[in-house]
Amino acid sequence: MKVTRAALPFLPLCQRLFPSRLAGLSVALLKATALEIAILAGHLLLYPAGITPERRATAALPSPDAARLPTEAKPPVVLLHGFIDNRSVFLLLRRNLAQHGRQHVESLNYSPLTCDIRTAAELLGRHIEEICERTGHDRVDIVGHSLGGLIARYYAQCLGGDAHVRTLVTLGTPHSGTRVAPVMNAHPIVRQMRPGSEVIEELRMPAPGCRTLFVSFWSDLDHLMDPLETACVDHPDLLAQNVRVSGVGHLALPVHPAVATGIRQALDIEETGVGTAAETGGLTVA
Repeated sequence: MKVTRAALPFLPLCQRLFPSRLAGLSVALLKATALEIAILAGHLLLYPAGITPERRATAALPSPDAARLPTEAKPPVVLLHGFIDNRSVFLLLRRNLAQHGRQHVESLNYSPLTCDIRTAAELLGRHIEEICERTGHDRVDIVGHSLGGLIARYYAQCLGGDAHVRTLVTLGTPHSGTRVAPVMNAHPIVRQMRPGSEVIEELRMPAPGCRTLFVSFWSDLDHLMDPLETACVDHPDLLAQNVRVSGVGHLALPVHPAVATGIRQALDIEETGVGTAAETGGLTVA
């Protein structure tokens, strides 16, 4: 799939209007739904293993006058999960990244009691500063699924985190807010993910000079994004690319092998070789 910002129309309505044309999409929807159910079942089994924080090898911190790592060394990758989830969702992606040369990958858990995206973003910033100090790198890459991508974007765009975040890859993140599941509005962090919330409006504000590269993966069958285009980064000041993935649901984005390939491509993009948010480039999901 080439980089694009086009989105499919609302599927059920189009099925009524154009049943013959969208017969293929109905099959794709059934396949994607079956895959979502299978992934959900597997993830429920793995979920308990991801509740506790990740164990990290203790290492002596580098001295202030120690030489920094060579610039060609790949920066650490930080994985940040979505709403009511934990680090176990990244089991396959983490393994994939490690097999392809990413030597330092860390999965962070934020508290299931988190009620404010801004507070979570501040905590993420402290984690990233600690990772940079511990590893000797000046910047990290982040892969955020759903709410995790929104927390990471707020840190990079609104809290000066672009000094430490080289590339932010988001998977099914409601950058402009989502209208899905209004019954969940009782939770304050869900309200912050609605269109027009204070957090969403802050992300619309000017962000001149933001140094982070944003790559957003969005799916034409993501039932949690309403509208579908909300998973795209659309901001005149941000360096961004939006990558459409076909036939993959929301839960499948962090585990699908084709998406993992696209994530690796995104993390390997040179900052100087990316167009603006209004452009498309050579990033593909095969």
